[in-house]
Amino acid sequence: MAFKILVAGVFAGVAVWSLGNALQALFALLGAVALGIHAARDLLAPVRLAADADGIVVVRGFARTERIPWSAVERIRVDERARLGGRSRLVEIDTGETLHLFGAGELGAPVDEVVAALHRLSPAR
Repeated sequence: MAFKILVAGVFAGVAVWSLGNALQALFALLGAVALGIHAARDLLAPVRLAADADGIVVVRGFARTERIPWSAVERIRVDERARLGGRSRLVEIDTGETLHLFGAGELGAPVDEVVAALHRLSPAR
């Protein structure tokens, strides 16, 4: 989160510095606003996923939470994909109607550990 705020500040500085070039200033300002909004989301809802014996609580959208009972969870797994020369690893929670994806950065822990912890908490697994 601190890195997002720092980079948003850099983009804002670039926007002010490049006021002579309107297009460059606009793109820098848009970058600053986008990162600022993303950092604000992290401040408002720092915990994106929580679980207990009753089910899972996920943050949807900006900061709205939704409780999902264990009975509604169809599958929990690590989704791993190769894209653009890199690998993405996400926790995937499938309820049949919705798919919730969380990266390690959002969770503050490696995705394998999170999936293992969710499997331990789930009564059906």
